[in-house]
Amino acid sequence: MMRAPMTELPIVLEDVSVRAREVTILDDISLVLAGGPPTVLIGPNGCGKTTLLRLAMGLIAPTLGRVTWGGREHAGAAHRAIVFQRPVMLRRSAAGNIRYALTAAGVPRTARDGRVDELLALVGLAGLGHRPARKLSGGEQQRLALARALAKEPQILFLDEPTASLDPAATKAIEEIVRAVAMRGIKVVMSTHDLGEAKRLSGETVLMHRGRTIEHGPAKAFFAAPKTAAGRHFIAGELLV
Repeated sequence: MMRAPMTELPIVLEDVSVRAREVTILDDISLVLAGGPPTVLIGPNGCGKTTLLRLAMGLIAPTLGRVTWGGREHAGAAHRAIVFQRPVMLRRSAAGNIRYALTAAGVPRTARDGRVDELLALVGLAGLGHRPARKLSGGEQQRLALARALAKEPQILFLDEPTASLDPAATKAIEEIVRAVAMRGIKVVMSTHDLGEAKRLSGETVLMHRGRTIEHGPAKAFFAAPKTAAGRHFIAGELLV
């Protein structure tokens, strides 16, 4: 009998806090990240979105509480990937960047060229594989970073404000990739400062403020009628203080 593939979903945060010296970055958060459409984190700058992504990825440990992946507290990150807001490009071609990621993921040498072409096409960079990665535009570099992250065929993809500082055309390209990735069954958990983007992409919305989750639930319900005063103020464009 074939064994079912191990899953890292749901990711469960139980009474989690993260502190750095005397500063509380995340404050007593309980949250379940399950399969399905993208989960989008929104909230003011400094509210803890990036820290929450890093925690759920497994890059940092909670000061208090615990995080489990598919019911396991000490799960490796083989099936998780993250793209930071300002990804670092390796000093090689776009294709070389992806080939490096495929090698690190253990993809056999004979399969790498085909996978490179597939990933370049997925992120709209077909024909640019020869181009030095550091000579690509900001939007193209962000798409290349997505291709590198997808090289390991993750179950869960974390994106930290992937369209920050991009123009509308580049933003649209990234959003189309996020939709395509989600359609493949990959769980996307991302942060954004753009409420329009959150409306367009999220299946579930998490509003954060001062290191806490203020409100979370289905995106359509949240944007139609937030349950909290903070939610109503935030989607109305008012400052949360």
